[in-house]
Amino acid sequence: MELNEFKDWLKQSNLSENTIKSYAKSIEQFFSLYDNITKKNLLSYKGYLLERYKPKTVNLRLQAINRYLSFIGKEKLKMKFVKVQQKNFLENVISDADYRFFIKKLKKDNRMNWYFIVRYLCATGARISELIQIKIEDVEVGYLDIYGKGGKMRRLYIPKKLRNETQKWLSEMNYTSGYLFLNRFGERITTRGIAHQLKVFAIEYGLNPDVVYPHSFRHRFAKNFLDKYNDLALLADLMGHESIETTRIYLRRTANEQQELIDKIVTW
Repeated sequence: MELNEFKDWLKQSNLSENTIKSYAKSIEQFFSLYDNITKKNLLSYKGYLLERYKPKTVNLRLQAINRYLSFIGKEKLKMKFVKVQQKNFLENVISDADYRFFIKKLKKDNRMNWYFIVRYLCATGARISELIQIKIEDVEVGYLDIYGKGGKMRRLYIPKKLRNETQKWLSEMNYTSGYLFLNRFGERITTRGIAHQLKVFAIEYGLNPDVVYPHSFRHRFAKNFLDKYNDLALLADLMGHESIETTRIYLRRTANEQQELIDKIVTW
């Protein structure tokens, strides 16, 4: 009963359903190991997590516990997060050349729904959960307002060139309203369906499947944006990052780019 009340309490903070489920799962895990909440049990749980998970996952579980402690009025027991070592390069980001090859192949094969899915991911910087919210009406006005954590609003802009291309396609398909991206049953496409199909296309077109996934195109948007217009603060706003420090990773080169530079420069 208390767990259900906790979920209802989280909903008031405008958290996504996936986040709420994740938090609830962490609380269930804690109580499967310990009978009650004490400082000793909390520290023991933190040690349990550190032995089994990566730091990022550990922090997500600790975030859930800290939220629960706020819910039951035991803020003083909140735990500190573990330090996550920041990598000095980006991993598994699709190159601009591969992105352009990918959309060219999709268009040539008349897979226009998928062509536009990839285009929107890379030209808007949308998260996959945001992409599936875009409606035809949003294309007409040129943006979509997204409300995230704590009721914060972020505007997802659709570039003019992409809008014009989309409207031409919609006219040909006689689509006038509703969600922009549908599955073969005429229903709104799912995030899982997109992720799976992108891997299928990657293999078919001879691309590395490790770099063909939804968030990879969001990374490519950020890299391309900074290459064209070096404004980190603006990019942070467009990406919906709470801290500009999160956005700084896009100033770094990918591992492949670093390797290419080293191969070119170090000849001694």
